[in-house]
Amino acid sequence: MSSPYFDSFDYQKLSYDYPTGAGFIARYSGMSRQALEDIQQERFKSVLECAWDTPLYRSLWLEAGIKPTDVTDLSDITKLPMIDKSVILADIEAHPPFGSLPTRIEKPRTQRVLQTTSGTTGNPQPVLWGPWGREVQNALLGRTYTWLGVNATDVMHSVYGHGLVNGGHYIREAATRYTEALMLTAGTGIETRSERQVAVMSQFGVTVLVGFADYLLKLSQVARDSDLVPGTDIPVRMIIGHVLDGGREALEKAWGGAKVYNWYGVADTGIVATEGPERDGMHVWEDANYLEIISSPDSGDQMGDMVVTSLGKNDLAPLIRFNTHDLTALHTSGSSDFPFQKIVGLLGRSDNMVKLKGINVYPTAIGGMLQGVALFTGEYVCRVEHVNGIETLTVVIEVSQNPETLHEEVKQLLAQKLGVTVEVELVASGQTAELTGLNTRQKPARLLDLRK
Repeated sequence: MSSPYFDSFDYQKLSYDYPTGAGFIARYSGMSRQALEDIQQERFKSVLECAWDTPLYRSLWLEAGIKPTDVTDLSDITKLPMIDKSVILADIEAHPPFGSLPTRIEKPRTQRVLQTTSGTTGNPQPVLWGPWGREVQNALLGRTYTWLGVNATDVMHSVYGHGLVNGGHYIREAATRYTEALMLTAGTGIETRSERQVAVMSQFGVTVLVGFADYLLKLSQVARDSDLVPGTDIPVRMIIGHVLDGGREALEKAWGGAKVYNWYGVADTGIVATEGPERDGMHVWEDANYLEIISSPDSGDQMGDMVVTSLGKNDLAPLIRFNTHDLTALHTSGSSDFPFQKIVGLLGRSDNMVKLKGINVYPTAIGGMLQGVALFTGEYVCRVEHVNGIETLTVVIEVSQNPETLHEEVKQLLAQKLGVTVEVELVASGQTAELTGLNTRQKPARLLDLRK
Protein backbone atom coordinates (compact mmCIF):
# COMPACT_ATOMS: atom_id res chain seq x y z
CA MET A 1 0.00 0.00 0.00
CA SER A 2 1.39 3.39 -0.97
CA SER A 3 1.30 6.51 1.20
CA PRO A 4 1.43 9.89 -0.58
CA TYR A 5 2.88 11.37 2.61
CA PHE A 6 5.73 8.92 3.25
CA ASP A 7 6.34 8.18 -0.43
CA SER A 8 7.08 11.86 -1.04
CA PHE A 9 10.50 11.76 0.68
CA ASP A 10 13.40 9.43 1.44
CA TYR A 11 12.59 8.12 4.91
CA GLN A 12 15.88 6.26 5.24
CA LYS A 13 17.74 9.51 4.64
CA LEU A 14 15.61 11.30 7.22
CA SER A 15 16.34 8.56 9.77
CA TYR A 16 20.06 8.94 9.11
CA ASP A 17 20.07 12.74 9.14
CA TYR A 18 17.92 13.03 12.29
CA PRO A 19 18.54 9.87 14.33
CA THR A 20 16.57 8.96 17.45
CA GLY A 21 17.12 6.48 20.28
CA ALA A 22 20.46 4.66 20.31
CA GLY A 23 21.24 6.01 16.85
CA PHE A 24 21.15 9.57 18.21
CA ILE A 25 23.62 8.75 21.00
CA ALA A 26 25.96 6.95 18.61
CA ARG A 27 25.88 9.79 16.09
CA TYR A 28 26.30 12.84 18.31
CA SER A 29 28.01 11.74 21.52
CA GLY A 30 31.61 12.90 21.26
CA MET A 31 31.07 14.81 17.98
CA SER A 32 33.19 17.94 17.63
CA ARG A 33 31.66 21.38 17.38
CA GLN A 34 33.23 21.80 13.93
CA ALA A 35 31.61 18.61 12.65
CA LEU A 36 28.22 19.87 13.82
CA GLU A 37 28.76 23.26 12.17
CA ASP A 38 29.64 21.51 8.90
CA ILE A 39 26.27 19.72 9.08
CA GLN A 40 24.52 23.03 9.73
CA GLN A 41 26.19 24.69 6.74
CA GLU A 42 25.17 21.87 4.41
CA ARG A 43 21.54 21.97 5.56
CA PHE A 44 21.34 25.76 5.46
CA LYS A 45 22.20 25.78 1.76
CA SER A 46 19.25 23.49 1.07
CA VAL A 47 16.89 25.67 3.13
CA LEU A 48 18.22 28.80 1.41
CA GLU A 49 17.46 27.29 -2.00
CA CYS A 50 13.91 26.52 -0.86
CA ALA A 51 13.48 30.07 0.48
CA TRP A 52 14.50 31.67 -2.83
CA ASP A 53 11.81 29.51 -4.47
CA THR A 54 9.21 30.81 -1.97
CA PRO A 55 7.28 33.99 -2.89
CA LEU A 56 7.37 35.49 0.61
CA TYR A 57 11.15 35.31 1.00
CA ARG A 58 11.96 36.09 -2.62
CA SER A 59 9.94 39.32 -2.57
CA LEU A 60 11.15 40.27 0.92
CA TRP A 61 14.81 39.80 0.06
CA LEU A 62 14.66 41.42 -3.37
CA GLU A 63 12.95 44.46 -1.84
CA ALA A 64 15.85 44.64 0.63
CA GLY A 65 18.31 44.61 -2.27
CA ILE A 66 19.62 41.12 -1.53
CA LYS A 67 20.76 38.85 -4.36
CA PRO A 68 21.25 35.06 -4.16
CA THR A 69 25.02 35.51 -4.34
CA ASP A 70 25.00 37.81 -1.27
CA VAL A 71 24.18 34.99 1.16
CA THR A 72 25.79 31.61 0.59
CA ASP A 73 26.32 30.18 4.10
CA LEU A 74 25.57 30.86 7.76
CA SER A 75 28.35 33.42 8.09
CA ASP A 76 26.21 35.69 5.88
CA ILE A 77 22.89 35.11 7.64
CA THR A 78 22.76 38.48 9.42
CA LYS A 79 22.50 40.15 5.99
CA LEU A 80 18.97 38.74 5.80
CA PRO A 81 16.08 40.57 7.52
CA MET A 82 14.33 38.89 10.42
CA ILE A 83 10.65 37.99 10.16
CA ASP A 84 8.11 37.26 12.88
CA LYS A 85 4.49 36.24 13.21
CA SER A 86 3.28 39.69 12.13
CA VAL A 87 5.04 39.28 8.76
CA ILE A 88 3.45 35.86 8.24
CA LEU A 89 -0.01 37.14 9.22
CA ALA A 90 0.32 40.09 6.82
CA ASP A 91 1.30 37.65 4.06
CA ILE A 92 -1.76 35.51 4.80
CA GLU A 93 -3.99 38.58 4.63
CA ALA A 94 -2.45 39.56 1.28
CA HIS A 95 -2.59 36.03 -0.13
CA PRO A 96 -5.53 34.18 1.49
CA PRO A 97 -6.23 31.64 2.71
CA PHE A 98 -2.75 30.23 3.42
CA GLY A 99 -0.33 33.00 2.41
CA SER A 100 2.59 32.66 0.02
CA LEU A 101 4.99 31.08 2.54
CA PRO A 102 3.78 27.48 1.95
CA THR A 103 4.15 27.88 -1.83
CA ARG A 104 6.96 26.91 -4.21
CA ILE A 105 7.43 28.88 -7.44
CA GLU A 106 9.44 26.44 -9.56
CA LYS A 107 9.09 23.24 -7.53
CA PRO A 108 5.43 23.01 -6.48
CA ARG A 109 4.45 20.68 -3.63
CA THR A 110 1.02 19.06 -3.45
CA GLN A 111 1.36 16.98 -0.27
CA ARG A 112 1.01 19.33 2.71
CA VAL A 113 0.06 19.17 6.39
CA LEU A 114 -2.29 21.89 7.71
CA GLN A 115 -2.77 22.86 11.34
CA THR A 116 -3.28 26.21 13.02
CA THR A 117 -1.87 28.35 15.78
CA SER A 118 -3.36 31.38 17.49
CA GLY A 119 -3.62 34.58 15.48
CA THR A 120 -3.79 38.17 16.76
CA THR A 121 -7.24 38.87 15.29
CA GLY A 122 -9.07 35.95 16.87
CA ASN A 123 -8.93 33.96 13.64
CA PRO A 124 -6.69 30.87 13.55
CA GLN A 125 -3.37 31.29 11.75
CA PRO A 126 -2.75 28.46 9.27
CA VAL A 127 0.60 26.70 9.61
CA LEU A 128 1.64 24.32 6.83
CA TRP A 129 4.46 21.82 6.43
CA GLY A 130 5.80 19.65 3.68
CA PRO A 131 6.12 15.97 4.67
CA TRP A 132 9.92 16.16 5.14
CA GLY A 133 9.79 19.24 7.37
CA ARG A 134 6.90 17.86 9.38
CA GLU A 135 8.57 14.50 9.93
CA VAL A 136 11.87 16.12 10.97
CA GLN A 137 10.00 17.90 13.76
CA ASN A 138 8.27 14.66 14.77
CA ALA A 139 11.59 12.79 14.89
CA LEU A 140 13.24 15.47 17.03
CA LEU A 141 10.46 15.36 19.63
CA GLY A 142 10.48 11.57 19.58
CA ARG A 143 14.26 11.75 20.10
CA THR A 144 13.62 13.92 23.15
CA TYR A 145 11.11 11.54 24.70
CA THR A 146 13.29 8.45 24.27
CA TRP A 147 16.45 10.26 25.46
CA LEU A 148 14.62 11.23 28.66
CA GLY A 149 13.63 7.62 29.25
CA VAL A 150 10.15 7.08 27.77
CA ASN A 151 9.91 3.37 26.91
CA ALA A 152 7.59 0.49 26.07
CA THR A 153 6.34 0.18 29.66
CA ASP A 154 4.99 3.74 29.72
CA VAL A 155 1.49 5.10 29.25
CA MET A 156 1.66 8.75 28.22
CA HIS A 157 -1.15 11.23 28.87
CA SER A 158 -1.24 14.39 26.74
CA VAL A 159 -3.11 17.57 27.71
CA TYR A 160 -2.16 19.47 24.55
CA GLY A 161 -5.13 20.72 22.54
CA HIS A 162 -6.54 18.38 19.88
CA GLY A 163 -8.75 20.77 17.95
CA LEU A 164 -7.50 22.95 15.12
CA VAL A 165 -4.26 23.84 16.89
CA ASN A 166 -1.08 21.96 16.09
CA GLY A 167 0.00 21.02 19.63
CA GLY A 168 -1.79 17.77 20.39
CA HIS A 169 -1.48 16.41 16.85
CA TYR A 170 2.27 17.09 16.83
CA ILE A 171 2.76 15.38 20.18
CA ARG A 172 0.74 12.34 19.16
CA GLU A 173 2.57 11.92 15.85
CA ALA A 174 5.96 12.11 17.58
CA ALA A 175 5.08 9.77 20.44
CA THR A 176 3.35 7.10 18.35
CA ARG A 177 5.95 7.05 15.57
CA TYR A 178 9.18 7.45 17.55
CA THR A 179 8.55 5.86 20.97
CA GLU A 180 7.16 2.50 22.05
CA ALA A 181 4.86 4.02 24.69
CA LEU A 182 1.07 4.03 24.64
CA MET A 183 -0.46 7.48 24.19
CA LEU A 184 -3.70 8.87 25.64
CA THR A 185 -4.76 12.10 23.92
CA ALA A 186 -7.04 13.75 26.46
CA GLY A 187 -6.51 17.33 25.33
CA THR A 188 -7.47 20.41 27.30
CA GLY A 189 -10.05 20.60 30.08
CA ILE A 190 -12.73 21.67 27.63
CA GLU A 191 -12.07 18.63 25.40
CA THR A 192 -12.01 16.13 28.27
CA ARG A 193 -13.22 17.33 31.67
CA SER A 194 -10.50 17.44 34.30
CA GLU A 195 -12.38 15.00 36.57
CA ARG A 196 -12.68 12.56 33.68
CA GLN A 197 -9.00 12.95 32.86
CA VAL A 198 -7.75 11.97 36.33
CA ALA A 199 -10.16 9.02 36.41
CA VAL A 200 -8.84 7.75 33.08
CA MET A 201 -5.24 8.32 34.21
CA SER A 202 -5.86 6.13 37.22
CA GLN A 203 -7.72 3.49 35.19
CA PHE A 204 -4.94 3.08 32.63
CA GLY A 205 -1.98 3.57 34.97
CA VAL A 206 -0.51 6.69 33.37
CA THR A 207 3.23 7.00 34.01
CA VAL A 208 4.22 10.02 31.87
CA LEU A 209 2.44 13.37 31.62
CA VAL A 210 3.09 15.74 28.71
CA GLY A 211 1.84 19.31 28.43
CA PHE A 212 1.97 22.77 29.99
CA ALA A 213 2.76 22.98 33.70
CA ASP A 214 -0.18 25.25 34.54
CA TYR A 215 -2.87 22.73 33.69
CA LEU A 216 -0.88 19.73 34.92
CA LEU A 217 -0.59 21.44 38.31
CA LYS A 218 -4.35 21.92 38.36
CA LEU A 219 -4.91 18.24 37.50
CA SER A 220 -2.94 17.17 40.58
CA GLN A 221 -5.43 19.05 42.77
CA VAL A 222 -8.39 17.65 40.82
CA ALA A 223 -6.96 14.17 41.48
CA ARG A 224 -6.79 14.85 45.22
CA ASP A 225 -10.33 16.24 45.20
CA SER A 226 -11.34 12.93 43.57
CA ASP A 227 -9.63 10.94 46.37
CA LEU A 228 -6.79 9.90 44.05
CA VAL A 229 -3.22 10.21 45.31
CA PRO A 230 -0.83 11.54 42.62
CA GLY A 231 2.17 9.25 42.36
CA THR A 232 0.28 6.31 43.92
CA ASP A 233 -3.22 5.95 42.49
CA ILE A 234 -1.89 7.63 39.36
CA PRO A 235 1.67 6.23 39.09
CA VAL A 236 3.24 9.16 37.24
CA ARG A 237 7.04 8.94 37.24
CA MET A 238 7.91 11.62 34.69
CA ILE A 239 6.52 14.91 33.37
CA ILE A 240 7.82 16.32 30.07
CA GLY A 241 6.54 19.71 29.08
CA HIS A 242 6.91 23.43 29.57
CA VAL A 243 7.84 24.86 32.95
CA LEU A 244 8.88 28.43 33.65
CA ASP A 245 11.78 29.22 35.96
CA GLY A 246 10.89 28.38 39.54
CA GLY A 247 7.94 26.11 38.72
CA ARG A 248 9.64 22.72 38.70
CA GLU A 249 9.68 22.03 42.45
CA ALA A 250 5.97 22.75 42.93
CA LEU A 251 4.97 20.51 40.02
CA GLU A 252 7.18 17.64 41.19
CA LYS A 253 5.78 17.90 44.71
CA ALA A 254 2.22 18.01 43.39
CA TRP A 255 2.75 14.76 41.47
CA GLY A 256 4.37 12.76 44.26
CA GLY A 257 7.99 13.39 43.29
CA ALA A 258 7.75 12.69 39.54
CA LYS A 259 10.75 14.15 37.70
CA VAL A 260 9.96 17.18 35.54
CA TYR A 261 11.77 17.86 32.26
CA ASN A 262 11.49 21.05 30.25
CA TRP A 263 11.57 21.62 26.49
CA TYR A 264 11.00 24.60 24.22
CA GLY A 265 9.44 25.07 20.79
CA VAL A 266 6.70 26.91 18.92
CA ALA A 267 4.20 25.70 16.31
CA ASP A 268 6.16 27.05 13.35
CA THR A 269 9.53 25.53 14.35
CA GLY A 270 8.60 22.44 16.33
CA ILE A 271 10.94 21.56 19.18
CA VAL A 272 14.06 23.73 19.35
CA ALA A 273 15.67 22.77 22.67
CA THR A 274 15.27 20.31 25.52
CA GLU A 275 16.73 19.39 28.86
CA GLY A 276 18.65 16.15 28.91
CA PRO A 277 18.56 13.49 31.63
CA GLU A 278 20.98 15.60 33.71
CA ARG A 279 18.61 18.64 33.68
CA ASP A 280 21.48 21.11 33.41
CA GLY A 281 20.35 23.60 30.79
CA MET A 282 18.44 22.95 27.57
CA HIS A 283 20.32 21.41 24.62
CA VAL A 284 19.50 23.16 21.34
CA TRP A 285 18.80 20.63 18.57
CA GLU A 286 21.33 22.36 16.35
CA ASP A 287 21.32 19.65 13.72
CA ALA A 288 17.89 21.05 12.82
CA ASN A 289 18.03 24.63 14.12
CA TYR A 290 20.40 27.58 13.89
CA LEU A 291 19.68 29.76 16.92
CA GLU A 292 20.55 33.43 17.35
CA ILE A 293 19.90 35.27 20.63
CA ILE A 294 19.28 38.90 19.73
CA SER A 295 19.39 41.50 22.51
CA SER A 296 18.22 45.07 22.06
CA PRO A 297 21.22 47.37 21.42
CA ASP A 298 20.69 49.39 24.60
CA SER A 299 19.94 46.51 26.96
CA GLY A 300 23.49 45.45 27.74
CA ASP A 301 21.95 42.13 28.72
CA GLN A 302 22.85 38.55 27.83
CA MET A 303 19.14 37.80 27.55
CA GLY A 304 17.53 38.27 24.15
CA ASP A 305 14.92 37.12 21.64
CA MET A 306 15.29 33.62 20.22
CA VAL A 307 15.61 33.94 16.44
CA VAL A 308 15.37 30.53 14.76
CA THR A 309 16.39 29.26 11.35
CA SER A 310 14.85 25.81 10.81
CA LEU A 311 17.46 23.70 9.04
CA GLY A 312 15.06 20.78 8.55
CA LYS A 313 12.33 22.67 6.65
CA ASN A 314 13.75 22.52 3.16
CA ASP A 315 10.75 21.24 1.20
CA LEU A 316 8.04 23.78 2.04
CA ALA A 317 7.38 26.85 4.23
CA PRO A 318 11.03 27.45 5.22
CA LEU A 319 11.81 29.55 8.28
CA ILE A 320 14.89 31.75 8.15
CA ARG A 321 15.60 34.22 10.96
CA PHE A 322 12.17 33.77 12.53
CA ASN A 323 11.91 35.91 15.67
CA THR A 324 9.84 34.01 18.22
CA HIS A 325 10.00 36.97 20.67
CA ASP A 326 10.62 34.38 23.39
CA LEU A 327 13.48 35.38 25.67
CA THR A 328 16.42 33.25 26.74
CA ALA A 329 20.17 33.33 27.38
CA LEU A 330 23.01 30.89 26.80
CA HIS A 331 23.66 28.35 29.55
CA THR A 332 27.43 28.36 29.94
CA SER A 333 28.09 26.21 33.03
CA GLY A 334 28.44 22.44 33.21
CA SER A 335 29.69 20.07 30.55
CA SER A 336 28.22 17.74 27.95
CA ASP A 337 29.19 14.83 25.71
CA PHE A 338 27.25 16.48 22.90
CA PRO A 339 28.32 19.36 20.64
CA PHE A 340 25.07 21.30 21.06
CA GLN A 341 24.93 24.71 22.73
CA LYS A 342 22.61 25.03 25.73
CA ILE A 343 20.16 27.74 26.76
CA VAL A 344 18.71 28.46 30.19
CA GLY A 345 15.10 28.04 29.06
CA LEU A 346 12.21 30.43 28.50
CA LEU A 347 12.58 33.66 30.51
CA GLY A 348 9.57 35.58 29.20
CA ARG A 349 8.38 37.29 26.03
CA SER A 350 9.69 40.56 24.67
CA ASP A 351 6.36 41.42 23.03
CA ASN A 352 4.33 41.37 26.26
CA MET A 353 6.88 43.14 28.40
CA VAL A 354 5.54 45.96 30.58
CA LYS A 355 7.87 48.86 31.36
CA LEU A 356 7.29 50.38 34.81
CA LYS A 357 9.46 53.32 35.91
CA GLY A 358 12.17 52.19 33.52
CA ILE A 359 12.10 48.55 34.71
CA ASN A 360 11.22 45.73 32.29
CA VAL A 361 8.60 43.42 33.81
CA TYR A 362 7.82 40.09 32.09
CA PRO A 363 4.41 38.71 33.20
CA THR A 364 5.23 35.11 32.24
CA ALA A 365 8.17 35.13 34.66
CA ILE A 366 6.15 36.18 37.71
CA GLY A 367 4.82 32.68 38.40
CA GLY A 368 8.34 31.47 39.19
CA MET A 369 8.85 34.37 41.59
CA LEU A 370 5.74 33.34 43.53
CA GLN A 371 6.69 29.69 44.03
CA GLY A 372 8.09 30.42 47.49
CA VAL A 373 4.66 31.61 48.68
CA ALA A 374 3.26 28.58 50.48
CA LEU A 375 -0.41 29.46 49.88
CA PHE A 376 0.04 30.25 46.15
CA THR A 377 -1.98 27.80 44.01
CA GLY A 378 0.15 28.36 40.89
CA GLU A 379 -2.43 30.52 39.08
CA TYR A 380 -2.20 34.28 38.46
CA VAL A 381 -2.75 36.96 35.85
CA CYS A 382 -1.27 40.43 35.38
CA ARG A 383 -3.49 43.40 34.57
CA VAL A 384 -1.94 46.55 33.11
CA GLU A 385 -4.03 49.72 32.87
CA HIS A 386 -3.93 53.49 33.19
CA VAL A 387 -5.06 54.68 36.62
CA ASN A 388 -5.32 58.47 36.90
CA GLY A 389 -2.96 58.77 33.96
CA ILE A 390 -0.35 56.47 35.52
CA GLU A 391 0.52 53.08 34.04
CA THR A 392 -0.22 50.51 36.74
CA LEU A 393 0.41 46.76 36.90
CA THR A 394 -1.69 44.62 39.20
CA VAL A 395 -0.84 40.95 39.80
CA VAL A 396 -4.00 38.98 40.57
CA ILE A 397 -2.90 35.89 42.51
CA GLU A 398 -4.87 32.82 43.54
CA VAL A 399 -4.25 31.62 47.11
CA SER A 400 -5.71 28.72 49.04
CA GLN A 401 -6.07 30.91 52.17
CA ASN A 402 -5.73 34.65 52.73
CA PRO A 403 -4.34 35.53 56.16
CA GLU A 404 -4.16 39.23 57.04
CA THR A 405 -0.39 39.55 56.56
CA LEU A 406 -0.15 37.74 53.21
CA HIS A 407 -0.96 40.71 50.95
CA GLU A 408 1.93 42.82 52.23
CA GLU A 409 4.32 39.85 52.22
CA VAL A 410 3.59 39.09 48.56
CA LYS A 411 3.81 42.76 47.57
CA GLN A 412 7.23 43.10 49.20
CA LEU A 413 8.43 39.84 47.63
CA LEU A 414 7.53 40.98 44.13
CA ALA A 415 9.02 44.45 44.68
CA GLN A 416 12.29 42.84 45.75
CA LYS A 417 12.42 40.45 42.79
CA LEU A 418 11.15 42.85 40.12
CA GLY A 419 12.95 45.98 41.30
CA VAL A 420 9.72 47.99 41.12
CA THR A 421 6.51 48.08 43.16
CA VAL A 422 3.38 46.52 41.65
CA GLU A 423 -0.14 46.23 42.97
CA VAL A 424 -1.29 42.86 44.35
CA GLU A 425 -4.79 41.40 44.48
CA LEU A 426 -5.30 38.07 46.27
CA VAL A 427 -8.27 35.95 45.19
CA ALA A 428 -9.62 32.47 45.93
CA SER A 429 -8.66 29.36 43.99
CA GLY A 430 -10.23 29.24 40.53
CA GLN A 431 -11.00 32.97 40.30
CA THR A 432 -8.52 33.70 37.49
CA ALA A 433 -9.41 30.73 35.27
CA GLU A 434 -11.89 32.64 33.11
CA LEU A 435 -9.36 35.45 32.55
CA THR A 436 -6.42 33.16 31.73
CA GLY A 437 -8.34 30.50 29.81
CA LEU A 438 -6.74 27.81 31.96
CA ASN A 439 -9.38 25.21 31.07
CA THR A 440 -9.70 26.11 27.40
CA ARG A 441 -6.29 27.24 26.14
CA GLN A 442 -3.05 25.26 25.78
CA LYS A 443 -1.09 28.20 27.21
CA PRO A 444 -2.95 30.33 29.76
CA ALA A 445 -2.83 34.10 29.20
CA ARG A 446 -0.76 35.88 31.82
CA LEU A 447 -1.26 39.50 30.72
CA LEU A 448 -4.47 41.48 30.33
CA ASP A 449 -3.73 44.80 28.63
CA LEU A 450 -6.50 47.28 29.45
CA ARG A 451 -4.60 50.38 28.33
CA LYS A 452 -6.38 50.66 24.97
